[in-house]
Amino acid sequence: MAFDDIAHTYDEWYQTPLGRFVDQIETDLLFDLFKIAEGDLIIDAGCGTGNFSLKLACKGARVVGVDISLRMLTIAREKAAREGLDVDFVEMDLHRLGFPDDTFDGAVSVTTFEFLMDPNKAFSELMRVLKPGGQLLIGTINRESPWGELYMRQAERPDSIYRHARFMTLEELINLDKDRLERTGECLFIRPDCSLEKINVVTEKLCQAEGKGGFIAALWKKPL
Repeated sequence: MAFDDIAHTYDEWYQTPLGRFVDQIETDLLFDLFKIAEGDLIIDAGCGTGNFSLKLACKGARVVGVDISLRMLTIAREKAAREGLDVDFVEMDLHRLGFPDDTFDGAVSVTTFEFLMDPNKAFSELMRVLKPGGQLLIGTINRESPWGELYMRQAERPDSIYRHARFMTLEELINLDKDRLERTGECLFIRPDCSLEKINVVTEKLCQAEGKGGFIAALWKKPL
């Protein structure tokens, strides 16, 4: 399993200055789009090492993180235990979720859909397990951006995790379900080769006028 092989080093990116900045602006965008109430039951689909699951739990959500990688889930459980957070991490394939219909108040999937064999099937499954009126948020790397170009170049290496990815455009993300789409957003206008001293919000805002965001997100709502 590809992500099992990199589980032990996956979080190292978040310890770098650029990684911390990217994580923060992506998180800000996601929570701007996705509003939760304390006690909401949220599924984090493709939770990996639990980065966003723990953020949801810190906001008072009851979180179920699902992923196909056992090693990533092991790290996620260790992180939750260290932070004293009660998150249920479960091994599960997003194409075949083992939950009844209308289970969750909300669903989130961050940088996962680009790695799925059948994004449309996973989208349908997440909609199925949402309660009527529930919201689904998907965030992913924008293929039409300097970040997308970087990861596609990295995908040419045989040892790169990105060789398993198919990156999406904003239009392709929206086309998962145009009818139930509520909002979209983008961020990460700062370039991946930005110098250390320029990694800040000011640079991010200045770069916004120059091109497309490297991270895109869309929010859908299940009809009542």
